Amino acid sequence: MRHHLARRLAAAASAAVLATLAAGPAAAEVAVVAPEQAGFAATGVEALKAEMQSLVDQKKLAGAVTLLARQGKVVHFEAYGVQDVATGQPTTRDTIYRIASMTKPVTGVAMMILWEEGRWSLDDPVSKHIPEFADLVVATADGGTEPQAHPMTMRELMSHTAGFDVSAGYEDDGLQDADLKAMIDKLAALPLAVQPGTDWRYGPSVNIQGYIVEKLSGQSLDAFFKSRIFDPLKMDDTGFHVDTAKLGRVSAVHTYGPDGLVAPAGDVRAAPTSAPEFLSGSGGLFSTAEDYWRFAQMLADGGEFDGARILKPETVELMRTNVLADGVTVDLYGPSQTGVGFGLDFAVIMDPAAAGTPQGLNSFYWGGAFGTWFWIDPTNDLVFVGMIQNLRGSIPGAGTPPMRDISPRLVYEALTTR
Repeated sequence: MRHHLARRLAAAASAAVLATLAAGPAAAEVAVVAPEQAGFAATGVEALKAEMQSLVDQKKLAGAVTLLARQGKVVHFEAYGVQDVATGQPTTRDTIYRIASMTKPVTGVAMMILWEEGRWSLDDPVSKHIPEFADLVVATADGGTEPQAHPMTMRELMSHTAGFDVSAGYEDDGLQDADLKAMIDKLAALPLAVQPGTDWRYGPSVNIQGYIVEKLSGQSLDAFFKSRIFDPLKMDDTGFHVDTAKLGRVSAVHTYGPDGLVAPAGDVRAAPTSAPEFLSGSGGLFSTAEDYWRFAQMLADGGEFDGARILKPETVELMRTNVLADGVTVDLYGPSQTGVGFGLDFAVIMDPAAAGTPQGLNSFYWGGAFGTWFWIDPTNDLVFVGMIQNLRGSIPGAGTPPMRDISPRLVYEALTTR
């Protein structure tokens, strides 16, 4: 009897091992080290945590997740508040967020994987890869059109200077009503807003890059992301849709009531449970703070993380090098952002003093429309990821606290060694 029991236990153990192997490697639990091990004051990191918690307590935020790492060591990884004020469900470190335009750097990395493979070059005319754009004309102030002064280049496409208008300029054109090819066909029938290279306009450029990734790779954008980026980096909770079993971890979207306090946003499109028809390289991904840290840490470490090489170090350096022509400035919310340039799908801090930030020289970053944000500081070997979920959460003065100002101030106040 004892032998039969032993055999059954051994068989059960073997089955468990086989099931684990079949499921593939899982990401290990993130180890959080003492702040002093990476040159931070523990009191300073506690001040960061206290400020985030205070914003929740004041009902300025429903919840948040923040992660801070230096020299590849995570020194702070905290969840605060609730992921849904209507239900009171607590935020956890694995809460899933709509990361909106934080999708763009992922698409940029996909493009640079193909660039390393020799599939395209920065000086290529975009029409080499999208022949439908060969005869694009440029709108003029008098209501007419004129030829492009020079064919838009891939460098311009990857820096929002290819001549396309801002996203609001296409509100009536249904660019996302079908798939990426349908978007290309619609854009091919419209004039450019400005001459290529002359103005920075935040529009459909990265969705166009998503189409190029599909065309050059022969894979759908979601399949390419998964096989070439997400699986190697063990970003198990990142994708264009959310598995049904994970829906309970998706943050609700919030807004602000007349009293200025956080409230449910109401009618927001639910997270899809299968791949959407329009795979938005500009803003379609869902992710967690840990997953996005893995992606950002890969970039901070020169294109490699946890044994997975995604890009070469010199490619990452190219992505964070300003490519804007003289006189062209980043203009996201109205006034030009002094001291800030733009590389290949990243904004770059070229002059911290002029930019009014404590972030180090050459820090590169972006954020999402629902308020998610991150930055990578190669000067101080530092990565920060923040997740919240508010309507208009990235727009200054729209109700959401200025997280992209608050967090750098606290992080660099906590830094003791440089």
